[in-house]
Formats: sequence, C-alpha cells, structure tokens
Amino acid sequence: MLKAVKTVKKTGLEPFTFNGQNLPINILSFWQWSSSELLENALRGKLAEFIVASAIDILDKSREEWDPYDLITKSGLKIEIKSSSYIQSWDQNKLSKIIFGIQPTVKWEENNKRSEQAKRQSDIYIFCVLSHKDKTTIDPLDLLQWDFYIVDTHI
Repeated sequence: MLKAVKTVKKTGLEPFTFNGQNLPINILSFWQWSSSELLENALRGKLAEFIVASAIDILDKSREEWDPYDLITKSGLKIEIKSSSYIQSWDQNKLSKIIFGIQPTVKWEENNKRSEQAKRQSDIYIFCVLSHKDKTTIDPLDLLQWDFYIVDTHI
C-alpha cells in the first residue's frame, strides 16, 4: 500500500519550476487565480472552516481533505463545519434557503476502505451562515456578516 502524502503548509511564495529553473509564478498566484471567488459553495465552506479554526487557535497545520471531520481541537473535540449562504455568486431569482445536511456518513479507514457503519463522525457541528442578504455589499471576509451555531451531533 502506498502511504498518504504528508501535507506541508505552504507560504505562497513557493515558485513553479521547469527544468530546474524558477518560473515567474508561484503558489500565491495560483491561489489568487483559483480561490478569489469566496461566495462559491465549496470555497465558502473552506473559508468557514478557516474562520472557525482561527477562532479556536488551531491554524498550526494544514486542512486535510479526506479526514472524517473538518477540525479537531487541541483537547480532541472533533468538529464538522457546515456552511450556507442566502447569497450565491450566480444569478438568483430569490435568496437561497439555509439547509444543512447532517445525515450519518461512512468514513475512509486507514486500509483505504469505507467503514461498514454509517455514523456522525464528529462530536459537534458548527453551522456557519453567511447571513448578509445584499449582493452589492456582501463580503465573506466581514465576520459581522456571519452567524455561527454550535450543535451537538447527538441530536
């Protein structure tokens, strides 16, 4: 079995290379190109994870894409972050409904197989709602435009 590749936190200054030579682009330029649309659903979810990780002081390691939960505190509390917004980046006829899926899931085991029993993988959910309702002034970086709700997974 091939072991997982260990994620190393990047600074953004790491250059792309070709034939041993640094190119005039780096990871920061890639991030700017790929990740500037913060209202997009998947990226907004990652932004919500970052906001919560920052608030509970666990930014020391990089996000792991395939973990069965989104964050783990220094005391071992497992957190699943859910994000929703009334405003989307695309044209809308009306504001979106705020909905969160909390159905039990199966997780990937270390042997690269799914667990047999579906369950809620975290101890708590944090529902992150980008609650601002004006497309002309929405700013996902303005934390006053967010509401956060903590819910025990044993509901």
